[in-house]
Amino acid sequence: MNTKILKPTKENISCCAKLIKSGEVVGMPTETVYGLAANAFDEAAVKKIFEAKKRPADNPLIVHIADIEMLKGLVKDVPDIAFDVCKRFWPGPLTVVLPKSDKIPLITSGGLDTVGIRLPSNEVARELIRASGLPLAAPSANLSGSPSPTTASHVYDDLNGRIPAILDGGKCSVGVESTVISFESDIIRLLRPGRISVDDLKTVTTNVIIDNGVLEVISNDTRVKSPGMKYKHYSPKADVTLIDGSAEFFERYVSERNSAETYALIFDGDNISNDIKSIKYGGSSEQQAERIFAVLREIDKIGAKKVYARCPSKEGIGLAVYNRMLRAAGFKVIKEGD
Repeated sequence: MNTKILKPTKENISCCAKLIKSGEVVGMPTETVYGLAANAFDEAAVKKIFEAKKRPADNPLIVHIADIEMLKGLVKDVPDIAFDVCKRFWPGPLTVVLPKSDKIPLITSGGLDTVGIRLPSNEVARELIRASGLPLAAPSANLSGSPSPTTASHVYDDLNGRIPAILDGGKCSVGVESTVISFESDIIRLLRPGRISVDDLKTVTTNVIIDNGVLEVISNDTRVKSPGMKYKHYSPKADVTLIDGSAEFFERYVSERNSAETYALIFDGDNISNDIKSIKYGGSSEQQAERIFAVLREIDKIGAKKVYARCPSKEGIGLAVYNRMLRAAGFKVIKEGD
């Protein structure tokens, strides 16, 4: 199969919609990361997503819609608090987990009786959904476990020959996957952090709980409601360790372990010894979110074997960056003072 990268013209969007309606999968841009899209109702098509990505079958997929009316028939119940959240943050980088209807096959929901639904703000994604006339199951368009793709070329690097086409919508503006939440009465449970932060969610209700899986290892025999909660994710081939401490502690720790194949991931504005090879991944949390996956891909291209990364903030969208880095490092964290 020759994978084509296509500009998002009306003709090309129509072509990709026809591919989806025929049971194929295509790469599509969103504001968060690129997705690998297929008809959410078609078990055979969804199976192709799992095969192309080499994704574990119990890792649920998020279903993308073009407008809130498409919720009808996809879920059994939408509590008032879910409506409030959707009105506040849709279209946008937010996924809500709700009881699924029988129309959603179990392969799409990862065997669960719930399904994650998202209305992206990216217009190309919404045009593709409208043109296909279908809700689209679309996890990140990368090989499972590797850093998520934020450009069409990232998708091509991972999936060339595995899918027929990629719509090139340019660089993703957010850079990390959507915030995923579920509901318990009037409580919002954060399952995966993203651009929509805990503080943002608290503008709807103060009852926001961060699930243990956001910052802790979940065993492989545990069922999870959101992608990105178990298995090693977002990982380069290089061995990554997070260093949680001051800039001085970071430099001292890395200097003592420096080698020809060692790199440091540091913040914009950090100064570090010229003896340590380094890559900067942003000064603010927003910049770090936008750059982090591209940087994790870059360190493999330059041949890094060992990477030490400065620990990002856990506030706002910084929690999303920390969550992704934690998984990229396989939960290896060195804390100053320990």
